[in-house]
Amino acid sequence: MFDVSLLIPDGIIWLLLACSVISIFINPKYWPYALSITLTSAFLLERLTLIGVLAIVIGLGVAAFSNKLTGKWLVTAHCAVLVWVTALVLHLIPGFDNLQILDNVITGPDSIPFTMYLNLDKPMVIFGLLLLVPTMLTPKELEQPRKITLFKLIVLVSLFVLLPALATMLTLVRPELSLPEWLWVFALNNLLFTCVAEEALFRGYIQKLLTQRFNHWIGIMIASILFGLAHFAGGPLFILIAGCAGALYGLTYYWTGRLSMAISVHLGFNLIHLIFFTYPLAASVS
Repeated sequence: MFDVSLLIPDGIIWLLLACSVISIFINPKYWPYALSITLTSAFLLERLTLIGVLAIVIGLGVAAFSNKLTGKWLVTAHCAVLVWVTALVLHLIPGFDNLQILDNVITGPDSIPFTMYLNLDKPMVIFGLLLLVPTMLTPKELEQPRKITLFKLIVLVSLFVLLPALATMLTLVRPELSLPEWLWVFALNNLLFTCVAEEALFRGYIQKLLTQRFNHWIGIMIASILFGLAHFAGGPLFILIAGCAGALYGLTYYWTGRLSMAISVHLGFNLIHLIFFTYPLAASVS
C-alpha cells in the first residue's frame, strides 16, 4: 500500500522542482528562479547537502559559460558537462538524498518487484543541457511546430503499437492489467523528471547535435542505440526494445520539432507498459 505521508514535508521539494521543469516549457526565462527556490528548500529539508549544491552550481555554471567559448574550449566545456550529466544520471555525485516512495512493489502476480525514487539529481540534467543547447525545445529556425503528415503519423502510431507486441513475443513482458494506487505518482515522476531528463539528453542534445553535424538519420540511429544501451540492466533483449523505443521518440522529435512531443510519447509508452503489461519485466525473465 502506498503511504502518502512519505511525501510530507519532502514532497514540497519535488513540487517546486516540477514547477521549475514546467516553467522551461512555458517561459524559460523563469526557470533559474524556480530552481533556486527548489534547491534552497531541498537544502533546508536536508535532502541536499552543500556538496550537492556546489555540484549543481558548478555544472550549470560551466554549461552557461560555454556559450561564450569557441573551438577546443567549447568542446572541453561540452565534455565536462557530459561527465557531470553522466554522474548525475548514475547517482555518483554525493550530497543528494533522493526520496524512496516505492520499495519492492509488485504490480501483478507475473511481474517482478521494483523500487522507485523521486530523484533530485537526475532532473538537473535538463537544466544543464538546456544551457548548452538553448534550441533543444523548439529549433530556432521553426516559428511554428512542424505539421506532421498522415503518413508520418501512421508510422509513429504503428511503432507505438508494434513495440509492446514485439516485447511480448520476446517474452520480456506478458499482458497483465494493473491500476496501482500509486499510478498518479508514477505518471508525474515519469513525465516531469524521468522522461524530461532522458529526452533532453538523448534527443534534445545527442540527436540534435548529431543531426546538425551529419544528418537526421544518423542522429536518430546513434541516439537510439545509446538510449538502448542505457537500459543494459534489463538485459540484451531489453536493450533492443529500448533502442527501438528510442527510435520512436527520435522520429517524434524530428518530425514534430518539439521535445515536448517526444516526452509525451515516452510517457505514454511507459504508462501503457505499466497498465497493460507486466512491469518492469515478466517474472520468468528475471
